[in-house]
Amino acid sequence: MASQSMDIVAKALEHQVLQSARMVEEQLDAELGKLDRMDEDELERLKERRMDALKKAQKQKQEWLSKGHGEYREIPSEKDFFPEVKDSKNVVCHFYRDSTFRSKILDKHLGILAKKHLETKFIKLNVEKAPFLTERLRIKVIPTLALVKDGKTKDYVVGFTDLGNTDEFPTEMLEWRLGCSDIINYSGNLLEPPTSASKHGSKITKLEKKTIRGKGYDSDSDSDDD
Repeated sequence: MASQSMDIVAKALEHQVLQSARMVEEQLDAELGKLDRMDEDELERLKERRMDALKKAQKQKQEWLSKGHGEYREIPSEKDFFPEVKDSKNVVCHFYRDSTFRSKILDKHLGILAKKHLETKFIKLNVEKAPFLTERLRIKVIPTLALVKDGKTKDYVVGFTDLGNTDEFPTEMLEWRLGCSDIINYSGNLLEPPTSASKHGSKITKLEKKTIRGKGYDSDSDSDDD
């Protein structure tokens, strides 16, 4: 009886795979059909559009790299913060302190994301060198990420609360959280955090876009989150 059930399941799966393969084949045939029906002028225009798109993408990449994108780096003082955020559309600034262990955890993840998301600038600033800016942005908990878009602070990631309340969160969890604030180009599902986070046994709360802390963020805590 069990063997018969397994055969039925196997046949159903085989049918599903064949159906999927047939659909992909039909889509490819349709695309090839379009190309076959194009004359030389149409093909040439298609090539030109693709070349233009590649050139624009390469030009944009070079522009980002010239502004310090693609690497996670420290800025010397708070006076450097304003030209840095003015120079780029999307900026993630990590406010840290050397003595805070969790700042070092964020350093590792931010270094990875800086290389992956060239569209965003990733920088860090020691709060002990930025008393005025720390007060102005009302940063009370270390570490805090200030997410700046078009020169204005749009959101904050305070401590590890939004990352599962664990030191063991994966880089994908931080990537998802930054995607929720539209500070990076996130290709995953914003309605759910990455499933890999569950492997760490952490409790993840779904974060709805409308509940993300905005410019009016306030905190009563003045202690380090370490």
